[in-house]
Amino acid sequence: MKIPFIDLKTQYQALKNDIDERLHRVLEHGQFIMGPEVKECEEELKKFVGSKHAIVCSNGTIALQMALMALGIGPGDEVITTSFSFIATAEVLLLVGAVPVFVDIDPQTYNIDPKKIAAAITPKTKAILPVSLYGQPADMDEINLIAKKHNLYVIEDAAQSFGAPYKKLRSGNLSDVGCTSFFPAKPLGCYGDGGAVFTNDSDLAEKLNSIRMHGMGTHRYQHSCVGLNGRLDSIQCAVLTVKLRRYPWEIERRNFIAARYSQAFSELSNHGVRTPKIAAERTSVWAQYTLWVPDRSTFQTKLQEKGVPTAIHYPMAMPDQDAYKNAGRVLDIQNARTSAEHVISLPMFPDMTTEIQDQIIEAVRSVYI
Repeated sequence: MKIPFIDLKTQYQALKNDIDERLHRVLEHGQFIMGPEVKECEEELKKFVGSKHAIVCSNGTIALQMALMALGIGPGDEVITTSFSFIATAEVLLLVGAVPVFVDIDPQTYNIDPKKIAAAITPKTKAILPVSLYGQPADMDEINLIAKKHNLYVIEDAAQSFGAPYKKLRSGNLSDVGCTSFFPAKPLGCYGDGGAVFTNDSDLAEKLNSIRMHGMGTHRYQHSCVGLNGRLDSIQCAVLTVKLRRYPWEIERRNFIAARYSQAFSELSNHGVRTPKIAAERTSVWAQYTLWVPDRSTFQTKLQEKGVPTAIHYPMAMPDQDAYKNAGRVLDIQNARTSAEHVISLPMFPDMTTEIQDQIIEAVRSVYI
């Protein structure tokens, strides 16, 4: 049996009738841009996350850029962020002219280490941009306290953790602004690119709505600020609205599958293998199930021989990328660099059968036992 890394076909079959009906409704009314599905999707998303406002947009990168623009972050402003994430986190800072300040991660959770943030703050610091990596929220309470003390904004990059429970809140609604991605491979994905911005600040939401529509003001050809084309189309919103109804069940399934993995691999710690660690009072939505292994190349080759696909998220710390080596300030990021050499992700999707997971487990265990 061929093992997929992510299985979106089975998910579609479970939702086929509802998705097909909603897609045909869009085709019939023909309002492909800013149709009624957009507002409906935003209402459902903000209800799920618990925020006052949700502004859907064209992708997760644009979501981050819109948030930075709405907060007035621009040339010369420093933004403290993690050194270990997908490049879009740093990319948007350069796009608005800000200066990324890269700090190290907690080697257990792979999220930004809040203990390293205070030392990175200068008079030029405007915001903190933590990433909730692999599906687990960062230490948002600690980060928010630091930000409040120094009068800084906090923008959560929740592209991999959308809706993950954190104490009594959900990822996306843990700071001044939360941004997420609906890329198809994300825990909640559409059938193309998509994203959203969440906030409880009504004035900020108004700015975000304007920025999304080329800075539009009171009418179509009046522009109150510099904006961009950040709209999400009606078809993608129709898909998201249907998929969101199944999402709580999918989170439960992802946690069940992750627990089976971790139990099966617990004894591999004697061979230097580390299973994911979830911090207290939070839950992951398991965008990835990521192991730390001593010899990644050998591990990946042996799994490939057994038909098990893997992925590396991520093989290089962001400030070590060619385009970013001189892009900002870099503090000691040894944990990020070491993790980049050892992490590897296994297949993870809510419709994974026990049979498929047992094949994966057996393949991993056979590398060491």
